[in-house]
Amino acid sequence: MITSAANARLKLVRRLSSRRQRERLGLFVCEGEDLVQAALEAGIHPVEALVDAERPPMLDALPDAEPVEPSLLAAVSGLAHPPRVLALFRRADLSRPAAADLPTVGVALWHVVDPGNVGTILRAAEGLGPAFVALSTGCADPTGKKALRASAGAIFRVPIVSFDDAPSPRVALVAHGGPDLSELELPRRATFVFGAEREGLPDDVVADAEYTATIPLAPGAESLNVAVTAAIALYQWRLWHRRGGR
Repeated sequence: MITSAANARLKLVRRLSSRRQRERLGLFVCEGEDLVQAALEAGIHPVEALVDAERPPMLDALPDAEPVEPSLLAAVSGLAHPPRVLALFRRADLSRPAAADLPTVGVALWHVVDPGNVGTILRAAEGLGPAFVALSTGCADPTGKKALRASAGAIFRVPIVSFDDAPSPRVALVAHGGPDLSELELPRRATFVFGAEREGLPDDVVADAEYTATIPLAPGAESLNVAVTAAIALYQWRLWHRRGGR
């Protein structure tokens, strides 16, 4: 049983709170039974697992888990209510298929820095897909704690690729001036492209897209949250093709 804060495994968990260390070491931490179970159900097994020594969960699924004194487990947790299990996973084990193997629809994010939005979009891509998510440089890390929680386990099931690998045709969502998304004849294969909420998409990214579209808002409304917009676009694509669109 781990009884010292100086334990190497606990030190590693603390190091992985840094994006730089996650990228350098190729590892990330999942907290809580739901996220760990989602990984296991996706066939992804942890490198390390730590469990509450007094109330150890998931022992059948994690037979090699190391028990930890509860106060020490709580000290390395980023949650308001400390979990009973932490597990370390390899970033390389997440789904990163070739472009030819991607679902027919997806979301490409340009400099979306809020991890909660990135995680919520992963969840929407699963619920309104199947869909992929493409991330540019400058986006929040989907393996950070906040993004993982917001994804509700979708991180282990949704394909993630780089922004440049998102296939065409692309539909750039702009705040104003584009055709109404609900009236656009959406192609069977489509990548919806979204920018950060304040800056939106730069002109060159919009120019590279085959289509532009806007979601009309009520008078006086400025904008929608990017995760909400992504969910609307995926739903609109699904609706269009269920109604017999080409």
